[in-house]
Amino acid sequence: MRNLLFSLPLMAMSLPVFSGQALADTRAAVTEDILPGYTALTNAATALQTGAEADCSIAAMQPLWNEAFDAWLGVAFLRLGPVEDQGRALAFAFWPDAKATGRRQLSGLIEQKNQQFTDPAELAKASIGVRGFFGLEHLLYGELATDDEYTCKLRAAMAGDLAQMAIDVEVGWQNGFADELLSPGTEGRTLYLTESEARQALYTQLVTGLEFNKDTRLGRPLGTFERPRPERAEMLEAGRSARNVTLSLVALRGFADRLAQGMGEIPKTDAAFDRAIELAQDLDDPVFAGVADPMGRLKVEIVQQQIGLTVEAMQAELGPLLGVSVGFNAADGD
Repeated sequence: MRNLLFSLPLMAMSLPVFSGQALADTRAAVTEDILPGYTALTNAATALQTGAEADCSIAAMQPLWNEAFDAWLGVAFLRLGPVEDQGRALAFAFWPDAKATGRRQLSGLIEQKNQQFTDPAELAKASIGVRGFFGLEHLLYGELATDDEYTCKLRAAMAGDLAQMAIDVEVGWQNGFADELLSPGTEGRTLYLTESEARQALYTQLVTGLEFNKDTRLGRPLGTFERPRPERAEMLEAGRSARNVTLSLVALRGFADRLAQGMGEIPKTDAAFDRAIELAQDLDDPVFAGVADPMGRLKVEIVQQQIGLTVEAMQAELGPLLGVSVGFNAADGD
């Protein structure tokens, strides 16, 4: 497995002005976290597209792809608004892919040398399994990763498709959806009728993001004690399964702090996040291969348990501070 060098994504802090009144917590989350996060994703995805158009080789695209996925992790937990339109969230990141559908479909495209899908606009009409970050992972690190002419063009098309989706999501937030959260219940804005509903939606995204790390990013490779499943780790081919957990936790901690901004302090929540991040960083197990060994498994389980404790701390501290709770399917987003 290749050793990869990464750096945490830096997000621009542009603060647009919106009409209407909103509490500090919602405004901070939207203007200081969500909007800059989507700007960072657009910038990184556009850089990936530009780089691929100049040189679609594996060596040239790998670092740009990693930087773009780092940026995606800053907003990946948000499953509301424009990213949900047209199934974009799954098109960005189709995982888990329990039946390896994407890899099989990509193999078929390469075998057929289907030129239609070397056009980003045409690729956007294809199955989500062959699109997005995970489609590119297969072509940059997996057994399908070659520098033949067709595969190279296909990678460039995927990069273009990703960039267009990132632009569309950012524009959707800037041109309407942000106001749904910042001015709920005002004329023409009926998705959220009150500030409490807007806070509830954002808090739900936070809880869901933590649970996804605990139950899916960690739970899938853990499997059971009798049958650990390290082959189910996220982005196994690229060797960044543990990094994804760490970056996601960093993003979620920042989002929790934004939600609390202007409302009060959340020391227990912050301490729980910090401990979870520290444990994840100290794993020294990039793809969770150690879950097959009792001691290695214990280390991953401790991270999983700490994430659970972080959820509990947040529900006891941040939820009451915001006057919200999660009493329904957190994945609903509303």
